[in-house]
Amino acid sequence: MNAKKFTTGLPLVLLLAALVFIVRELLGVTEILNYYWQLILDQSLIITTAAIGLSIIYGFAGQFSLGHAAFFGLGAYTAGLISKLLGHGNYAVFLLSLLAGAAVAGAVAFLIGLPILRLRSDYLGIATMGFGIIVKVLMDNSNKWIPATGGATGMTGVPQIAKFPVIFVVFLLAVLLFRNLRLSSFGRAWMAVREDEIAADAMGVDTTRTKTLAFVIGCALAGVAGALYAHRYPIVHPSSFDFLKSFDFLIIVVLGGLGSMSGTIATGISWVFLLEILRAVLGQNFLDFRGVIYALTLILVIILRPKGLLSGMEWQALIPREVPESGPSGSPSASPSAKGETPNVSA
Repeated sequence: MNAKKFTTGLPLVLLLAALVFIVRELLGVTEILNYYWQLILDQSLIITTAAIGLSIIYGFAGQFSLGHAAFFGLGAYTAGLISKLLGHGNYAVFLLSLLAGAAVAGAVAFLIGLPILRLRSDYLGIATMGFGIIVKVLMDNSNKWIPATGGATGMTGVPQIAKFPVIFVVFLLAVLLFRNLRLSSFGRAWMAVREDEIAADAMGVDTTRTKTLAFVIGCALAGVAGALYAHRYPIVHPSSFDFLKSFDFLIIVVLGGLGSMSGTIATGISWVFLLEILRAVLGQNFLDFRGVIYALTLILVIILRPKGLLSGMEWQALIPREVPESGPSGSPSASPSAKGETPNVSA
């Protein structure tokens, strides 16, 4: 059988990223994008980075998690403490704190994943929700063991050195990791487990290892995002990582479409801006109506787009395209689609 060749699309991804970066910098320099909306843009990239982690766990591996905000918070507190106590604005310590935030979130995910990933469906969601509540309580009382965390009043004094260029680079690396994992053998194993775990196990997929790997990688990405959050906003408060925050991530993944890279990225950025616009319109009433907004949004999407806004669709830059090859006579050989074959895509 002739080997098939595919373009990776990586140059296009990097080109689009460079254009977005240049436009954002120009808008900031000319003050067309004021400081407030620059903060919101940074927040949208941070939240989307964490949502990419949940998309790996739930969208691709099919593991229903309601405790994603807990790992977001673990990354924020770990990185924030390291920079506050040791860094004092040093970029080397800042980079170390990012790695530490990812490592702690990933290690905790591995330890709790071993027992709870044996559960399925709603039971797994309830277990992860319980873990999230435990972490929130520990954050509220953390000043009893580590006074620098501030406990229920929140942690302050973390050097605010995570500006847009750093956040954008980390976000881009997360997207590239997301893309490559999706197109790799790991991604295919995740989707096999999501569709039918019993069938995947019968076909030789190590389902326990596959689910644990997805959970650890997804939570580590949440930890990195949390580390960026701690270095971008002046206070790290336990309320920022409560149960409702986990719903933010879940809504982003569900609205974008389970198993859609493009959907998670587009919805993640749009969701943060939508909430800020609603906050500006509703003012103090926003917190009262937040739950109503979530419910109405989900109801509308379920009615209009049951599989998500971008389910089944991907941006061309995020998927490889087959390169037509010339046959013996010099004419392009028939494509797999013409023969009824499915391309075997790998990273």
